[in-house]
Amino acid sequence: MSFYSNFQSDKCPGAVTGSPLNGLTEKVCIQAEKIFDACIKQTQLENYTLTLTDLTPANPTYPLTFVSARSTSSEAVVTNLNIERQADKSCARVQATVTVPLEVLYTDANGVDGSATASVSLTQDVLLFVPAPSIIPFTVRAVVSAVAPDGVYDAATQGFIVSICATVILKIAMPVELLVPTYGYCAIPPAQEYSQEVCAGFFELPLYPQGKGGGKCCNN
Repeated sequence: MSFYSNFQSDKCPGAVTGSPLNGLTEKVCIQAEKIFDACIKQTQLENYTLTLTDLTPANPTYPLTFVSARSTSSEAVVTNLNIERQADKSCARVQATVTVPLEVLYTDANGVDGSATASVSLTQDVLLFVPAPSIIPFTVRAVVSAVAPDGVYDAATQGFIVSICATVILKIAMPVELLVPTYGYCAIPPAQEYSQEVCAGFFELPLYPQGKGGGKCCNN
């Protein structure tokens, strides 16, 4: 039996007995990513060495002067994942390495602006709720943002030694199909065209002067 026939009812659409959500028209199955648990961790790293790759333009004149560095994507790469379920708790210990891609901006010794790619790796060791084993596996995802406000050139590596401020949101996620009540499809309003309306003040004037006309100018 399909989910459609299994959840059919003889009641008229919109009549949901015992529910304050009157006006519901149907039950639908939607595809979504369910987040079972998530946590946020903010970290400040000092004296972190950024190794530069893919320099543009190539072959800059050293030494380089640091300008800024910022993450290029909100999605990070999760590696070295280890999950230990706790016997006496509903949570599990989640250990992972989160690698954040960065874009580094600099100027070379000739004053030429340049950019390069780099990355920062952050170790995560947290407690999160992990669902029971199922056919569809869950995944551990990391949403990140990182910025390096200052840095100095490191001649030994031809990179930069920086201070990094990083935010990592670790999520336990799974693609699922959910049965939800709905009010039907969304009504999409027509678009409102943008215009500067330079004549708006002029067009808002009355066609003829307001008030009574033909009166005397003086009350003598």
